[in-house]
Amino acid sequence: MVWGVGAGRLQAAGFDLEYQCFGPPPGQAPTIVLLHEGLGAVALWRDFPQALADATGWGVFAYSRAGYGRSGPRALPWPLDYMTREATHVLPDVLQAIGFQNGILMGHSDGATIAAIYAGSVEDFRVRGLVLMAPHFFTEPMGLAAIAKARTAYAQGDLRAKLAKYHDTPDIAFRGWNDSWLAEGFAKWNVADVIDYLRIPTLAIQGDADEYGSLAQIEALETRSYAPVDVEILPQCGHAPHLDAPQAVLAAVGEFCARLARIEAAQPETA
Repeated sequence: MVWGVGAGRLQAAGFDLEYQCFGPPPGQAPTIVLLHEGLGAVALWRDFPQALADATGWGVFAYSRAGYGRSGPRALPWPLDYMTREATHVLPDVLQAIGFQNGILMGHSDGATIAAIYAGSVEDFRVRGLVLMAPHFFTEPMGLAAIAKARTAYAQGDLRAKLAKYHDTPDIAFRGWNDSWLAEGFAKWNVADVIDYLRIPTLAIQGDADEYGSLAQIEALETRSYAPVDVEILPQCGHAPHLDAPQAVLAAVGEFCARLARIEAAQPETA
């Protein structure tokens, strides 16, 4: 088991990945596994993981996917189903490596999609709930337009220099994500069918000023999930609720985790 307060590295599905963990290890408390956005990394969660551990009393584990942060590279171009592959091929190895026993998956943007795909595709009774911040289940013109704008900022502006502060291979991080979303045929990408297979409680969080996705994403989750879905729509909040409205997110996630703990405590023991 690779767990210890601080940073480290693990091997998963052939990739060398950086990680950082906060709070109690699996076995002492449930674990929140953080899955970052399409241009994210461990460092870009900033102080949110520690605040999350403090607010919940749970352990918090964050890692950078291959090609991001200080993790090892991955070849370009990425397959257009890269989020599904991350959920079904890499994430299981990560959970095994950290000795995950029970807890939740909490993802942002691409990371939220990966969390939902895992919960809807992989039978894992250790995962008791999901927190999905600004999830994507299908493409929308507004989101694709924002991603195209990011391509211009990377090629002509200072976006590359900004990303290079956090990513060892910024071109892989950016192009893997951006080229996939803007690839011919990706406009038809749709993984909303995974929602039909969710059987655990979900907390969905989205800003009302999110430029990458509309509330149609959340409405699909509410409409199609057979399990309970709580929704927090945050006013004057953009695509990163944990950065734009951290206290509201911490309060919502803290209550969600406390409720799951109460449910867990009320479950009768089996012989």
